[in-house]
Amino acid sequence: MRHPVYKRVVLKLSGEALQGAQKHGIDLKYCHSLAKEIKEVKSLKVQVALVVGGGNIFRGEKESTAFGIDRSVADYMGMLATVINGLALQDALEKIGVPTRVLTAIEMHAIAEPYIRRRAIRHLEKGRVIIFVAGTGNPYFTTDTTAALRAKEIGADIILKATKVDGVYSADPVKVKNAKRFTNLEYLDVLKNRLKVMDATAISLCMDNNLPIVIFNFTKPGNIKRVILGEKIGTVVK
Repeated sequence: MRHPVYKRVVLKLSGEALQGAQKHGIDLKYCHSLAKEIKEVKSLKVQVALVVGGGNIFRGEKESTAFGIDRSVADYMGMLATVINGLALQDALEKIGVPTRVLTAIEMHAIAEPYIRRRAIRHLEKGRVIIFVAGTGNPYFTTDTTAALRAKEIGADIILKATKVDGVYSADPVKVKNAKRFTNLEYLDVLKNRLKVMDATAISLCMDNNLPIVIFNFTKPGNIKRVILGEKIGTVVK
């Protein structure tokens, strides 16, 4: 039996990851499918934390530009969208017997626990999945930066960046047929070439703290587990 190569991971999911084939909102069937994959990873005795975006409901920067909403207001609206996604994931996980806690950077006592670093670590040690929502609690910061920040705070071994493509390419593989897929990258390569891995703040934070990132295609069933087991899929940034 193969053993996991990581003990504690942060899985970064975009809001779009929860919408499945829909154009907007949450595809509950897909949400439950994702929960089953996370349960498989938990069965390997891996501690799992999730950071979820809100783009399937409301994307702060995009909506601010499109509709003239003040950027700070739009970003707070986007943070609230991540809470909705986090609660949907929590419900899906707990329905299949995975104890889960939602930790929010913006206090809302009736529906989620406030984020406290030591409490988050204790939940992981007790075998619970934790879901970080509401970003960092501040406008102008993305959920990519949240993933990098929380991963460092809780002592995660790696960030798993779930995308719809099988790694990082030199150009958009849909538009450029000869686009090159990278197996390994250094943080500075990502920053210098403006590769669309994570935003520059998140990459810089990972670089400063030597925190590796794996970018992989989560739409292929079983890929989350494969990454945890150390299979060479996707692109590694370190």
